[in-house]
Amino acid sequence: MRARVQSLQARVLPHGPVDALRQVALFFCAYYAYRFVRGQVDDPGGAAVAFQHARELISIERTLHLFIEPSVQAWAAAKPAVVDVASWIYINAQTSVTIGALVFLYLAYNRSFYFVRNMFVVAMAIALVGYVVFPTAPPRFFPEWGFVDSVSNFTGIGHDSVTVNALFNPSAAVPSMHVAFALMVGVPLSRLVRPRPARVFWAIYPLLITFVIVVTANHFLADAVLGAITAGLAASTAAWLARARPAAWAFAPQAEVAA
Repeated sequence: MRARVQSLQARVLPHGPVDALRQVALFFCAYYAYRFVRGQVDDPGGAAVAFQHARELISIERTLHLFIEPSVQAWAAAKPAVVDVASWIYINAQTSVTIGALVFLYLAYNRSFYFVRNMFVVAMAIALVGYVVFPTAPPRFFPEWGFVDSVSNFTGIGHDSVTVNALFNPSAAVPSMHVAFALMVGVPLSRLVRPRPARVFWAIYPLLITFVIVVTANHFLADAVLGAITAGLAASTAAWLARARPAAWAFAPQAEVAA
């Protein structure tokens, strides 16, 4: 019986419970760093700066003839099912999907998990700098441009509620970590999983999330581009770190057998 328990633990926790707790602790530290940074910019003056930065993004996109977000949301507004599905995906993308993907990577493709983990740590560090240097309000705060807060309409809970404000930073639009996270789980999983439908899903997942953040008026296209750049920088840094510890931190694209 003891041997069976040890075998099960080895498959469920490849490096033991201490390693699993270490990974959880790293992500908790990243979240509390996010909370600390929010405290530095979450004041009336910071809110005014965030709104000004958003207006600057709108001006830049209009100059480049890329300010298509109002048209995209207006198109979706005529299709309530599209808006509702997009709102549901937006709510779950950063929680259920991302956390589930990371747990799956840890259990089924443990050799590649640490590369992805390093990407996340680096990307979140870059994002924290972005939130301090360039706090930006999301499109949903600009109804004068025709934007509608579809997520609030879907849930019936306003973004100004105590619970929502306690968990999320309303001035953290740049970069879009929805897009960054989607790339950092979607690209690795599209290379690791075996079933073709799953590979296709993860390959297009970042594009789906980009559509979702625009349709729900939570990000500008510029935020999505900066989120993708953040993911790219994080991947490059993770690859550089892997050269220091290839046995522990290198990505293993070859198929691994799930436990």
